[in-house]
Amino acid sequence: MESALKPFRVLAYIVGVMLLVLCGGMVLRYGFDIPGPSKVISPIHGGLYMLYLVAVMNLGMKARWAWPYMLGVMLGGTVPFLSFYVERRVTQRVATAAEA
Repeated sequence: MESALKPFRVLAYIVGVMLLVLCGGMVLRYGFDIPGPSKVISPIHGGLYMLYLVAVMNLGMKARWAWPYMLGVMLGGTVPFLSFYVERRVTQRVATAAEA
């Protein structure tokens, strides 16, 4: 499961940071009428989020998670700062399962 955990952890952090950057781009777009940064950041974040979903599916299948739990982990990449929390909880869960 370690082979699936590492890509998930990396992508969780990357998606979390990109989501925060995207929020900044949205503030510039709608608060200051500067649309340029969000036009660049949005598709990059979208592509990285799709990779995150694949990583969650890979880890979830190997760890034999229930679908509702896997869906909750997937949604962790949609709320600012939540992906960092979800990553930590998933890592602890996988470590606990590996010890058992």
